[in-house]
Amino acid sequence: MSKLHMTRRAALSGLGATLATPTLLRAQSSDAFPVEEPKIETEIPVKRNISSFQQQAWQDHFDELGVGCMLADITSRALHYWGGDGVTYHLFPSSVPMTEELTKRGYTKVVRKAKNPSWTPTASMRERDPSLPLRMDGGPGNPLGTRAMYLSWPAYLVHGTHDTRKIGRQSSSGCIGLYNQHVEALYEMVEVGTQVRLL
Repeated sequence: MSKLHMTRRAALSGLGATLATPTLLRAQSSDAFPVEEPKIETEIPVKRNISSFQQQAWQDHFDELGVGCMLADITSRALHYWGGDGVTYHLFPSSVPMTEELTKRGYTKVVRKAKNPSWTPTASMRERDPSLPLRMDGGPGNPLGTRAMYLSWPAYLVHGTHDTRKIGRQSSSGCIGLYNQHVEALYEMVEVGTQVRLL
């Protein structure tokens, strides 16, 4: 005849399983999604949760469409693109400058484009963070992501980012950042000479 030997660990595990059983059974019940619940479309929307992304018209910001236009809306943290064909329109979430001092507003244009761009931190960036490298080649650690469109203002770009936590936040040193997949799509549409407004 064998002796039953129960350890303290086994007793606590058994007790925990016993206490959790009613909760698990309730979670698996058929009334998890009540039939009587009102449909969402009949509920009054909560205004504070409505996104600030709103479709814009290029005519409200530019005199002519030209080869295309981009509007970087700092307040809503979005980038709007209109193609020169008058039909193409895209809206992308973006990162924006960390402070108003780093934010440049006004009109500029795309003067150059680069795939897997290298990054050279500005003197003011290196002053704020002396650990920054003098230069970084394109690749996974590069803060410019997979594509960059350089503006006529020195050191201002529309670029991608490998750090997706930055999108939708005040996180840049002046540039407009996009998810890599968005900047790659935009890169193919944007021509050198595209008008840009930072609002």
